[in-house]
Amino acid sequence: MSPEMKTLLNIFILGFGFMFMFAAFQTCGNIEQTVIKSFNSTEFHGSGYTSMAIIYGVFSASNLIAPSVVAVIGPQLSLFFSGLVYSGYIAMFIHPFTWSFYTASVLVGIAAAVLWTAQGNLLTINSTDSTIGRNSGIFWALLQFSLFFGNLYIYVAWHGKAHITDEDRQRVFILLTVISLVGSFLFFLIQRTEPESTSSEVTESLLPKEVCESNSVAVETKGLAAQALDAFKKAVQLAVTKEMLLLSISIAYTGLELTFYSGVYGTCIGAMTLFGDNAKSLIGLSGIFIGIGEILGGSIFGMLNQFNRFGRNPVVLLGLFTHFLAFFLIFLNIASDAPLAPEEGTNLQGFITPNVSVALLCSFLLGLGDSCFNTQLLSIVGFIFRDDSAPAFAVFKFA
Repeated sequence: MSPEMKTLLNIFILGFGFMFMFAAFQTCGNIEQTVIKSFNSTEFHGSGYTSMAIIYGVFSASNLIAPSVVAVIGPQLSLFFSGLVYSGYIAMFIHPFTWSFYTASVLVGIAAAVLWTAQGNLLTINSTDSTIGRNSGIFWALLQFSLFFGNLYIYVAWHGKAHITDEDRQRVFILLTVISLVGSFLFFLIQRTEPESTSSEVTESLLPKEVCESNSVAVETKGLAAQALDAFKKAVQLAVTKEMLLLSISIAYTGLELTFYSGVYGTCIGAMTLFGDNAKSLIGLSGIFIGIGEILGGSIFGMLNQFNRFGRNPVVLLGLFTHFLAFFLIFLNIASDAPLAPEEGTNLQGFITPNVSVALLCSFLLGLGDSCFNTQLLSIVGFIFRDDSAPAFAVFKFA
């Protein structure tokens, strides 16, 4: 297999691994507040919103150490062990306790930082300046198929149900745990890419075996601690560069809208009793439409490179327009108390008569706008910080 085909195959494996993992995790995040409201136990007093706050707070802080972890154990093992933690968080919902719920939230926050730093590192390693845009699009489109498949199952399984029983919850989360584990083990299929030999490497290969062995021992003793410290220092240095500070404005915005569409909007739709008896199943349908927008955007703006001759500006402007329209329509269509409504939902309405079609159009627009921003940001960060991709993507996720 040629080096080009090997790197492209690695990108597809990386994308499929994330697709399986996040088909489970994003579906979990989309439904967890609704599930918690329906949980039949006096022992559990957790909140999905509090869990997400813990996850993303720890996630942000843990990006300071994530480059060191990736430098020490490598991106492949980083992906695998992080994936196991994600699977443990999902499995916890089979029979949750308050202490296990919040403990798992902390662990997932740490794992997320390592996971996304390793992802950015592998994406850059397997790309060139000419293929980074294409590979970012391929990865993003495959990742966002997770929204389609996971939420399709929720829509079918919960259709017509006003209350989620313990049996419904356990069946869903056992399946999601298995799917997440499949994604974690897929990372072992990623093949090591061979860097081109440099003159110094050729010279070293001509040295006597004893000299080579002594050099390798010296590197190992110097080794892991030095690599970890260097990665940490590089992340701090990159965080204050002009390029990263400017990019951080857009990056922080993507985190804000990710929080909204992955943890809040689905709960709002499920709480709207004026949407009818199928409001709970509409959570899954909303996730599907978000996924369709993400996949469409990733395909057009990344994989197909249709807008390269016009630069990135039209793509970013389209993202701004779609998000402005989505948030404005949500403001009109959704009741103000929907995010915090009890299990029986809210009978209030927004500024217009609640409309399911408008709600799902907003889901699509949220996904399309998100893909506009993220395909461009992944490509820019991978291109500008090619030689320091792991620390750069750690700063990306920190913001």
